[in-house]
Amino acid sequence: MNAALLQSAFKVALPYDAYLATDAAKAGSWRSAEAQATVTGAQRELLSTFTRHMPVLVISGVWCGDCAQQGPMLQAIAKACPKIELRWIDRDTNPELRDMVRICGGHRVPTVIWMAEDFEFVSLLGDRTLPRYRAMAARQLGPACPMPGAVLPADEAAATMQAWLDEFERVQLILRLSGRLRQKHGD
Repeated sequence: MNAALLQSAFKVALPYDAYLATDAAKAGSWRSAEAQATVTGAQRELLSTFTRHMPVLVISGVWCGDCAQQGPMLQAIAKACPKIELRWIDRDTNPELRDMVRICGGHRVPTVIWMAEDFEFVSLLGDRTLPRYRAMAARQLGPACPMPGAVLPADEAAATMQAWLDEFERVQLILRLSGRLRQKHGD
C-alpha cells in the first residue's frame, strides 16, 4: 500500500454519519449499538495525550453485523480524540484497496487502516479484535458475520472497545517515535 493510493481512498471516504446515510435502512443496527460504544474516563484521558494527526480509514459495509457492532466503537474513539480523522469507505467501492487488505483470502470487514499524517501506511487490523474472536470461539458460532443488531454482552463489548483503543494507542506511539516525524516536528 502506497501513500498515494491511501490518500486517494481517504479523499473519497465519508465521515461516519454520511457513510451510514448511504444505506439508511440498514443503519439502524449501527445506531442501536452506539449506546453501548462508550469511551471511559481513563480511555478519554489516554486519547487526550495523542499529539500526532492520524488519518484512519475503515473499509466496511453498512450491511455487515460485525461492522454494526464495532463501527460505533471506532467512531466513539475518534470522536473523543481530535487527532484522529476517521473516514469510512464501502468495501466494494475501491476494488484495488479491497484486494490489498484481504484477510485469510477473503474480503473481510471491518478492516481498519491507520496512516501517518502524510498517508504513509502504519497499521492494519480487521475484521475482529482478539476479544471478539475469543468470544466467538467460546460460543462456537458458525456464521462469519452475526446478524445486524445483535447486542454484544457488556464484558465482550468493553474488551472489544479496549482492543481497538489499544491499537489506536500503538499507532500513536509508532507515530510519536518515528524518526522521520520527530525530525519533521522537532520533537
